[in-house]
Amino acid sequence: MGLKKKKQHSQPLKLFLVLALIIPLVLTIIASTIGRKEFSISHRLALEVLGLANSAATSTLDFFGGFWDSYFNLVGVRKENIHLLEEIRRYKSLNAKYREAAATNVRLSRLLELEQSFDTPVLTAQIVGRDPSLWFKTFTINRGSNSGIERGMPVITLEGVVGQVANVSLNYSKILLATDPNSAIDAIVQKSRAQGIIKGDGKQYQLHYVLKKVEVSVGDEIVTSGMGGIFPKGLSIGVIGEVVASKRGMFHRVKVTPSVDFRQLEYVTILLQTNPLAE
Repeated sequence: MGLKKKKQHSQPLKLFLVLALIIPLVLTIIASTIGRKEFSISHRLALEVLGLANSAATSTLDFFGGFWDSYFNLVGVRKENIHLLEEIRRYKSLNAKYREAAATNVRLSRLLELEQSFDTPVLTAQIVGRDPSLWFKTFTINRGSNSGIERGMPVITLEGVVGQVANVSLNYSKILLATDPNSAIDAIVQKSRAQGIIKGDGKQYQLHYVLKKVEVSVGDEIVTSGMGGIFPKGLSIGVIGEVVASKRGMFHRVKVTPSVDFRQLEYVTILLQTNPLAE
């Protein structure tokens, strides 16, 4: 029974497929045999059906042909875009390298000018490490005793005072920053000529031992006094950021903002002068 039902259902399908193949063929033959004879109604109907079929087939082919052309064009555009993006990334990378090289060249040129402004021999070094400790503020540079560096030598940069050489090995040295609490520098207020001692508090400076009778103001420049035999006179240390009023004591409480941005330092200059007080 099941086989009979399947055969019964498949027969209309087969008939439809046969008609779908035969009818267009018959219509094509009829239209082609007409020649120049007068069209009857049946001929006209056959030609109309045939024309519609051909038109539909042509439209379908055109649609799918245009679709595939668009698809392949989009694939080509996508590949070209990927190539262009890769080129843009490469040029951006090269541009960044050129800008960095230019910036380094400018900075080293300015450091060379700084070196030429001192009678004392100097040496430029690169910072290769920073001490993460909360207790000590130090940098490590890529120069040591093989380059003539000794403990106690002053370290500066274009903006001003950086610190002193604290420890030396053959090829590396550790720099104690001026912001370290263990650092002390003889200083002078440039405007009032008041003298004092700059000490670090870990982030900025405190100017000690400036008498209250001396007028000091926010924005006053602080420079090295040249006393103590470490730093030459006149090097920038910073500017007064705050003067704290206090009724007790005979000295001002003065906070000083460093002229050097220690977070952005890359190169420093060491003054190769022996310090007899280094120990």
